[in-house]
Amino acid sequence: MNTAIQEKYIKAWNFASLVHNGQVVPGTELPYINHIGNVAMEVMSAITQSTTINAPELLVQCALLHDVIEDTESNYDNIVDLFGTDVADGVLALSKNKSLPSKVAQMQDSLARIKKQPKEVWMVKLADRITNLQPPPAHWNKEKIAKYQNEAILILSSLGEANPYLAARLERKITEYQQYL
Repeated sequence: MNTAIQEKYIKAWNFASLVHNGQVVPGTELPYINHIGNVAMEVMSAITQSTTINAPELLVQCALLHDVIEDTESNYDNIVDLFGTDVADGVLALSKNKSLPSKVAQMQDSLARIKKQPKEVWMVKLADRITNLQPPPAHWNKEKIAKYQNEAILILSSLGEANPYLAARLERKITEYQQYL
């Protein structure tokens, strides 16, 4: 029995749990690792529903680590050292460049960098937005909710071709999110 793949996933999960320790999902009291687990579950479901995923190990590891560079003290070099260049490149592409002047510019930049990666990295962004289309935080106004929904539409139109299963899930979530407007 080959357990090397599972050991990679456990290593990524444990690392994400450690570096996200103490963080909460914005607008909730849920530990942030809940979000990470939800994104990982979305991509694992996609693996079971799809026949065209070429790099499932990359997909799951990037799902588990997708917010590590953006939201913790960890950096690209840490990810390279622990998980290799392919995973680090995927995680870096999934991370917003906060030095850019606006959320719109950050999203456009992120999508452009994601599109240079394997489709599995695209799938992580789809899964991330699926997971994030939960009831919005109470302090969000209608304008912010509409912008977030429009970002989801942009993500779907830019990356949806990566995986029909996740594209359909995101499209359904976008439609359901309309109730908050």
